[in-house]
Amino acid sequence: MSLTLDDTDRRILRHWLAEPDLARSDLALRAGVTQATLWRRIERLREAGVLRGETMVIDWRALGYEVEVSLRFTLDKTEPRAFDDFIDAARGVPEVLAIETFLGRVDVRLNVIARDMQHWTEVYREKILALPHIAEVDALMLISTIRDDSALPL
Repeated sequence: MSLTLDDTDRRILRHWLAEPDLARSDLALRAGVTQATLWRRIERLREAGVLRGETMVIDWRALGYEVEVSLRFTLDKTEPRAFDDFIDAARGVPEVLAIETFLGRVDVRLNVIARDMQHWTEVYREKILALPHIAEVDALMLISTIRDDSALPL
């Protein structure tokens, strides 16, 4: 069963998404509700599974990582454990930010970061190409991010 959001819920979420580190008292003020109402609304959204926690976002570029590459893999499906083995091995590569599986021509996508092109070459040759059961790999190097927004149009 899905929860229906009303105008108050949408206001709260809009302001919270715009400024995630906003103090709850300021969030209540901006959303036009009391702190008690804000707390009840947030709890209701959590209980309904709409809010699944709060996360910290680390800007890896601020830590000196300048290269991001999206790698698309087709795996050797003649091997019954190809997906499990590949994913288990990919989890062990510290430079892998995300692992996604797909139906279709591409089986798995990895988002990988590196400090620079020399580091990328080392990661690719020593860690990525060592992953098991790769039939094909395609690389897309990120040039710029135009929009990075997981928010709903509230």
